[in-house]
Amino acid sequence: METATETERKYDVPESFELPDLTGAAGIAKVDTAETHDLDATYFDTEDLRLMKNRRTLRRRSGGHDAGWHLKTPGDGDGRKEHRMSGAGDEVPDELHALVRGIVRRRPLAPVARLRTHRVETPLRDAKGRTLALVAQDRVRAESGDDHSAWQEIEVELVDGDVRVLAAVEKLLLEAGASLAAGPSKVARALAGRLGSEPGQDSVNPVSRYAREQRDAILEHDPAARRGAEEPVHKMRVATRRLRSTLKSFRRWFPERETAELGDELRWLAAVLGAVRDPQVLEAKLLSGVEDAGPDFQPAAERIRTVLEQRVAQGREELTAALDSDRYLDLLDRIDALVDRPLPDDDDPAERARKVLAKADGELDAAIAGGVDEELHAARKRYKQARYAVELIAPEAGKPAKRLVRALTDLQDGLGAHQDSSIARETLHEIGPDSFYFGVLYGRQEAVGKETLVAVPALVRASRRKRVRRWLVKA
Repeated sequence: METATETERKYDVPESFELPDLTGAAGIAKVDTAETHDLDATYFDTEDLRLMKNRRTLRRRSGGHDAGWHLKTPGDGDGRKEHRMSGAGDEVPDELHALVRGIVRRRPLAPVARLRTHRVETPLRDAKGRTLALVAQDRVRAESGDDHSAWQEIEVELVDGDVRVLAAVEKLLLEAGASLAAGPSKVARALAGRLGSEPGQDSVNPVSRYAREQRDAILEHDPAARRGAEEPVHKMRVATRRLRSTLKSFRRWFPERETAELGDELRWLAAVLGAVRDPQVLEAKLLSGVEDAGPDFQPAAERIRTVLEQRVAQGREELTAALDSDRYLDLLDRIDALVDRPLPDDDDPAERARKVLAKADGELDAAIAGGVDEELHAARKRYKQARYAVELIAPEAGKPAKRLVRALTDLQDGLGAHQDSSIARETLHEIGPDSFYFGVLYGRQEAVGKETLVAVPALVRASRRKRVRRWLVKA
């Protein structure tokens, strides 16, 4: 399977449209001879179009330079990520199916639309002959069930150029009579009658909006997390924790029994993801500076690397099995059922955030007075819950809320550094032989733990300043 980032813009054009002269725009020195292609694409989705509704398109196409299977997923700005595989037939390749399993779950994938396109493709080159972009003039005929439609459009896709090329070409196209495309893709236009419109609850209830954002983040990072990629595993776990914390902080908004059961399952998913993520973080922490400390420390470094990488490998195997399990698919279905239901508007999320934060303050004060690591760790988790609660209301509260989120994040990170040093010491004691070099590493982490505690009071004061919290008291 090949993966590439596709950056393009689309325009609707009338039947009589003629491509204007694009030479001279953003370094375009030559408009080369056009090539003609006849493309035939069949699009696959569930009966209720779950892929399309989650901004993904899956097709099998013949004709052109890249015939075969294509899966397009969201990217940044004008870009989308495209996964490509060769092959024909009506069976979706297992590799592509795995990338959308979290969205389609047990629902079968079947043809939902067929698009036949006559394409005239024109390369735009610079003075050195590099292809900056391709301009495709498409005449499209679409079929979806008994619905038939036809239209003409233009796609401008970057090759070796940058967004300045897109902007310059767009200006000339609009001046020549083109207009911005009515839909994000050809197949979205063909299926417009079945796609309907998105519900508008997100702008009404911040708890509902935030919970859905975490659900969507879990689905977004699912494909790369299945491969064990570090950052997607981390982000998927963060989304899982945020959702669980939201259900806990705002439990009155949700049915009590469902919330408790779902919280347990989210804890399970976070633990499975953590079995991959935690050894990765710990390895980087323990090996920082060790490999430059001289040859005498190399056996210790190699021991740490071997043990923790074995844990990562085992964690990836367990994560793959978990994400392929019925338990995970059931969890996703239950999340959907909970976060997509209408929520009451008469409760105040800001009031709840105040209470969660006040409880975190009390726990931390008691933990600092007692000096017990377990209590400090519990206070850190409570501040994480408070931070997520404030994040939830931040879009409505604006900059003051973001300022408090930053202060709580700094405090949480400070407490987290202390906890990390404690875990690092436990790990060194567990995997290290009784040697001088492991003893030195243990001492380093012990010093880190003490240093982080010294920094905590200043972080506490910063998070409790009036200018940081005043808005929440008044909210």
